[in-house]
Amino acid sequence: MHEYAIVQSLLDRVEEAARSHGATAVRRLSVRLGELAGVEPALLATAYTLCRERSICAHAELDIQRIAARWECPRCASAIARGTILRCPVCAAPARLAAGDEIILERIEMEVP
Repeated sequence: MHEYAIVQSLLDRVEEAARSHGATAVRRLSVRLGELAGVEPALLATAYTLCRERSICAHAELDIQRIAARWECPRCASAIARGTILRCPVCAAPARLAAGDEIILERIEMEVP
């Protein structure tokens, strides 16, 4: 389960940001998770719950926002419909994944004195 490694990296990044702002606690984290990122949201949430103990995120909630996969043409930027052949219907160029493979720490809500 690589979700634990992802959570540990997330916690390291959050602790670094909290330290740089002089935060005393973190209350909420918001993460954008693409459907093709290869991460199971339920496993990520479980790993977070287990790993956050004894960290600045010990009582912080984790909000996971799922991002749907989206393809587009790299030449003309036409959208490629989901479930179709991954080729542009306008210029026949191979499709490019435009969204859906990301893991992004979008927001950290922290208490700063």
